Amino acid sequence: MSLLQIEDLNLSIHGTPVLQDVSLSIAPGQILGVIGESGSGKSMTAFAAMQLLPNGTVCSGRITLAGQDVLNMSEPELCQMRGRDVGMVFQEPMTALNPIRTIGDQVAETILIHERVSKKEALARAAEALTRAELPQDRFPLSRYPFELSGGQRQRVVIAMAIALRPKLLIADEPTTALDVTTQAQILSLLKRLVIEDQMGLMLISHDLAVVADLADDIAIMQKGRVVEAGPAATLFQTMQHPYSKALLAASAHHPDRLAEPQEQPLLTVRDVVREYRLHSNGWLGGTTTLRAVKGVSFDIKRGESLGLVGESGCGKSTLTRAILGLEPVQGGQILLDGEPVFDAKGTNRSIRRRMQVVFQDPYGSFNPRWKVRRLIAEPMYLLDQPPKGQALQDAMVEAMENVGLTADDLDKYIHEFSGGQRQRIAIARALIIKPDLIILDEAVSALDVSVRAQVLDLLADLSDRYGLTYLFISHDLSVVRSITDRVLVMQAGEIVEQGETETVFDAPQHPYTQQLIAAAPALPATDPSAELPKT
Repeated sequence: MSLLQIEDLNLSIHGTPVLQDVSLSIAPGQILGVIGESGSGKSMTAFAAMQLLPNGTVCSGRITLAGQDVLNMSEPELCQMRGRDVGMVFQEPMTALNPIRTIGDQVAETILIHERVSKKEALARAAEALTRAELPQDRFPLSRYPFELSGGQRQRVVIAMAIALRPKLLIADEPTTALDVTTQAQILSLLKRLVIEDQMGLMLISHDLAVVADLADDIAIMQKGRVVEAGPAATLFQTMQHPYSKALLAASAHHPDRLAEPQEQPLLTVRDVVREYRLHSNGWLGGTTTLRAVKGVSFDIKRGESLGLVGESGCGKSTLTRAILGLEPVQGGQILLDGEPVFDAKGTNRSIRRRMQVVFQDPYGSFNPRWKVRRLIAEPMYLLDQPPKGQALQDAMVEAMENVGLTADDLDKYIHEFSGGQRQRIAIARALIIKPDLIILDEAVSALDVSVRAQVLDLLADLSDRYGLTYLFISHDLSVVRSITDRVLVMQAGEIVEQGETETVFDAPQHPYTQQLIAAAPALPATDPSAELPKT
């Protein structure tokens, strides 16, 4: 017996087709992985099941949830169904949570909306839901606010909200995209445990095949609003027939070809670097303590090398990155670029700082949406003592855009007119425009679809070969680090606990923490090497 049955679903918004002949089913206690790239229709299928759709939407076909005909339900009936019969876990927990309300109140709100119970009872049940989501009250009291929690803990609060009324169906839309590998593994394990305990159905939406490969009972692959392939997870990877499915699998395990060899002399030298923060307890009038976020870190990056830096959230990766970029002072040690210090007697050495650029995780968030692309990518020029002007500036902008596979015509567009992969290419163009020696890539591909990610990694490898670029590649995605780097550093609690050639560290990790990270990383079945990357 199916819990959720979607049959021949067609959906259009203001006459534009979005879903075409979509058919899916989920039984109690079953996990269905819905895979596809951005725009494939996977999230819209989930929203259709809950009828959380924009104005101008027209649906046809049939959606049955726990015996109820969803498409023929009134809005009051749908409001009762949402939260009670079906819960939803969103991708970004910080935007799904109210920052000025306690976690206890937010979980209890779901209960108070659907049931006539006292606030005291609702809070007691909220505490129970949070405990089930592995946030016990002795460590995470109901009075906590979202900003006091880590990313993984916030996601557990969102899960607690979704399961507070023990729904029959749980929809999890990219619930682990922004999480490090160990936290991701914990969240996926938590979701599986809840499915087993409550015998609820789970629709797990993801753009990453590896995330659901070991978790889902069945997998449906979507492309352009259609289900192009579906079947049991245990056999689907061996029996794939659709070219898009094969290409998506190949893209997930893609390794760019890199021809250039690193030189022997170091470009960046980090020696015994210490970064400390002073923390105030009980407000500004209370006492202070010192947090040592980076503890005597030392390493070199050779010219032309791609060095990976991995570790869980809070290990000190971003703090170390800000110090290398001269954005935060260090309390000990030294950082040298080509033998010159990043920090001098006056603070940040600008002549050295301009030789380093950074590509951020969220390209859209790192751009001013009011500026055209030509203004955005020219921003690093202001670091120069004598920035080019007129035709020289135009030529530099055109060259940067063409280097990343875009055109001069794109200079006069706004950033919202581009896809996620194109925005990241523009971010790379901005980093390239002043021809830096070192580019720091901070989770630069973690939010991209697997095929777009593969194309961006190919682009980075090609740029490295052509211009001898040196990369510091920071990521929680170990498969990406393995595919693009020559050497890797493993960071834990502010210290480098292991380093070496990438393949050596991944094949034979020595430190228990490295072994734990690699064991937690999602694994992919064997891929078809003859498959081509999907076109975007």
